[in-house]
Amino acid sequence: MKIELQAAKDLALRAGAILLKHYAEGFSVEWKGKNDPVTDADRASSRVLVEELHKRFPNDAILSEEEKDDSMRLSSRRVWIIDPMDGTKEFVARRGEFAVMIGLAVKGEPRLGVVYQPTQDKLYYAAAGDGAYLTFSGVTLQLQVSSEHDPSHATMALSRSHLSATTEAIRQELGIEKTTQTGSLGVKVGLICEAQADVYVQGRGTSVWDTCGPEAILREAGGTMTDWLGNPLRYDVAEVRNLNGVIATNGLLHDSVLKTVREVTRRTSKE
Repeated sequence: MKIELQAAKDLALRAGAILLKHYAEGFSVEWKGKNDPVTDADRASSRVLVEELHKRFPNDAILSEEEKDDSMRLSSRRVWIIDPMDGTKEFVARRGEFAVMIGLAVKGEPRLGVVYQPTQDKLYYAAAGDGAYLTFSGVTLQLQVSSEHDPSHATMALSRSHLSATTEAIRQELGIEKTTQTGSLGVKVGLICEAQADVYVQGRGTSVWDTCGPEAILREAGGTMTDWLGNPLRYDVAEVRNLNGVIATNGLLHDSVLKTVREVTRRTSKE
């Protein structure tokens, strides 16, 4: 995976530069649906990523948020799954909390991931079996999740644009007081990998391009990601939405969080 990882890192940096250029010079915004913006920066980043991945790995399939889904990917052993800009709302609001995300799934499992936050020049990356790393301010550090096992001492990463009453109920039930807010899902998972956060819970608002790359990094940093039922996320299915939600933790807290999520969702479904 060394060639694939280097290519993904290089392309993430290149796409990040494109996003920063639009961020500085201006951009147009359209709406794919309610509360779902897309900019010309998203599309420019997608074009470069898709074209270059096709060129470098012509036998691999590609799934990008901003391109038409090709069902041929379902019969491909290797699929690049990319979000050319995760956190478009934060980009539009000029909060800087957006990222380029590139994942490679092999036989439906995340095996490589790169998340690049261009405004901070933070590059998270990992390949299966080789560890997870962060390059920031010219220094590269190996990532390792926290050893926190008590939910009441944990820090929960919260979405800035997708806060929900259910997530708040889960936080309260777990007894978590410390929280940190940011935009991109990849950046939130990156905080768990850095041991700056321990838990992230999100309902139906994500898709496979939001989770593939970050999950590959989280796994190598020692953490765990599943859906709200405790099942592994799959990347070789026709449905691109994570309909059963997402839980990302440092691993030690995962069973406690999963149990609480089940209790809260069971209770709220009866109300």
